[in-house]
Amino acid sequence: MLKATNIVKVYGSLQVLKGIDLTIQTGEIVSIVGASGAGKSTLLHILGTLDKPDTGELLVNNINLNQIGENELAVFRNKHVGFIFQFHNLLPEFTAFENVCLPGFLGKRDRKEIEQRAHELLEFLGVSQRENHKPSELSGGEQQRVAVARALINSPALVLADEPTGNLDSHNAEELHKLFFKLRDSLNQTFVIVTHNERLANMADRKLEMRDGKIIY
Repeated sequence: MLKATNIVKVYGSLQVLKGIDLTIQTGEIVSIVGASGAGKSTLLHILGTLDKPDTGELLVNNINLNQIGENELAVFRNKHVGFIFQFHNLLPEFTAFENVCLPGFLGKRDRKEIEQRAHELLEFLGVSQRENHKPSELSGGEQQRVAVARALINSPALVLADEPTGNLDSHNAEELHKLFFKLRDSLNQTFVIVTHNERLANMADRKLEMRDGKIIY
């Protein structure tokens, strides 16, 4: 469902990505590890169309993302890609439920459909009883579960997670690990996870290591 070919990214005189080739199948969980500065987050941003490669080709569900404009990319990103970050990035003035619904509303999808899915996701993720609370009233683990629900609201083909357990204690990190696999098993959800958490990395279907802008295995 994703194929990246010879992805190169340069910032000034620094070549951050040096010809990345990567294929990911539907329903696969792939972890990416490596030292800081290896290019992991840059690769994730390119896979999620938050950034563009200088050279190379990126296809997601047979759509060549090199050939569509910025407005089309924004629509594609909202519809097909979900993002989970180390810091949940929930909007503090909105409830958990409203935060989850927001990407669906931005995508101009049917309001009742989005609200129904938001209720279902929050129930599935075990935080339905907290849906009318604002982020400041939630624990760290609850906030990250809400962020996962938000990432899934548009039924994306691909979920990209950048250090998703980096701000969680060991118990909540373990619970989030289990959640990713539950989502894959229940929804056939595809994940690419950048992480320093070796346990999460080793649980993935494939673990890739990046070094100096290249995937070395």
